[in-house]
Amino acid sequence: MQSTLPIHFAPLQGYTEAIYRQAHARIFGGVESYYTPFVRVEHGEIRKKDMREITLENNRGVQLIPQLIAPDVDKMELIIALFIEKGYKNVDINLGCPFPLLAKRHNGSGMLPYPEEVRELLTAAIKNHPDLQFSVKMRLGWENPEESLALLPFLNELPLTHIIMHPRLGKQQYKGEVDLKGFEAFYNECSHPLIYNGDLLTVEDIQTISERFPRLAGIMIGRGLLANPALALEYQQGHPLSEKDMQERLRLFHADVFAQYGNLLEGGDKQLLTKMKNFWEYLMPDGDRKAKKAIHKSNKLETYQAAVRSLLG
Repeated sequence: MQSTLPIHFAPLQGYTEAIYRQAHARIFGGVESYYTPFVRVEHGEIRKKDMREITLENNRGVQLIPQLIAPDVDKMELIIALFIEKGYKNVDINLGCPFPLLAKRHNGSGMLPYPEEVRELLTAAIKNHPDLQFSVKMRLGWENPEESLALLPFLNELPLTHIIMHPRLGKQQYKGEVDLKGFEAFYNECSHPLIYNGDLLTVEDIQTISERFPRLAGIMIGRGLLANPALALEYQQGHPLSEKDMQERLRLFHADVFAQYGNLLEGGDKQLLTKMKNFWEYLMPDGDRKAKKAIHKSNKLETYQAAVRSLLG
């Protein structure tokens, strides 16, 4: 029997925040490390929310890797200075974000068609910070998979800890199929530990990918873990949770996140309600449709809580 690979929790803006990560690690687990949604410079400074999100006291019990996104060295250096101040030794550089607003400004996967910009960014990070360890999260390209293959000889020369590859193009965003042939071409030539990320929703999906690519160093999951927070645990232990165990953990998970956001948010019931509706956007896609609809239509915390109790049985 093949041994299990480490599972890493992919970041998703607005979802995998510090409160969510801590609750997930405590109640479900099975995850080797959690990556932060990318920190970026806006209007010349880093958002206070991003600073708060990566403080170690807000991430107790979580193996956290902070991620940055930047279109140039100056902005990158500002973010790295924050990571160093907060005590981090590992940094992930995002070359994968597909959102057009950022990509058209040469952030994330929007930088992949410009190899000289990628070279300048990564060379500066490694040269200026020999005491830090860097990884890269990327896509096959923005326009075509040849973009990542063209970069690979350069990437292979760098002292990266690993590369995380999502085998779509930036212009696809999250639409269409993952390109496993494109991934295979990259996998065959990549000399770094390689982590696969993309469209893994079940334990069988993870096993299929790990069997097809036996040299993988790990698996990264985002939306699959948001839909089933037990996915990593079920993969690691080799069997699914019982329905009763799953329901109990989901109740604890929701109660924990609800209480923590209740303490943090200062906008009253309305802000808390908006935040908690977000919590259910990916979670339990096969859950009772009537109860899920009631959650999204609720306009008071009492009706929201009643709908949640109905959904969780």
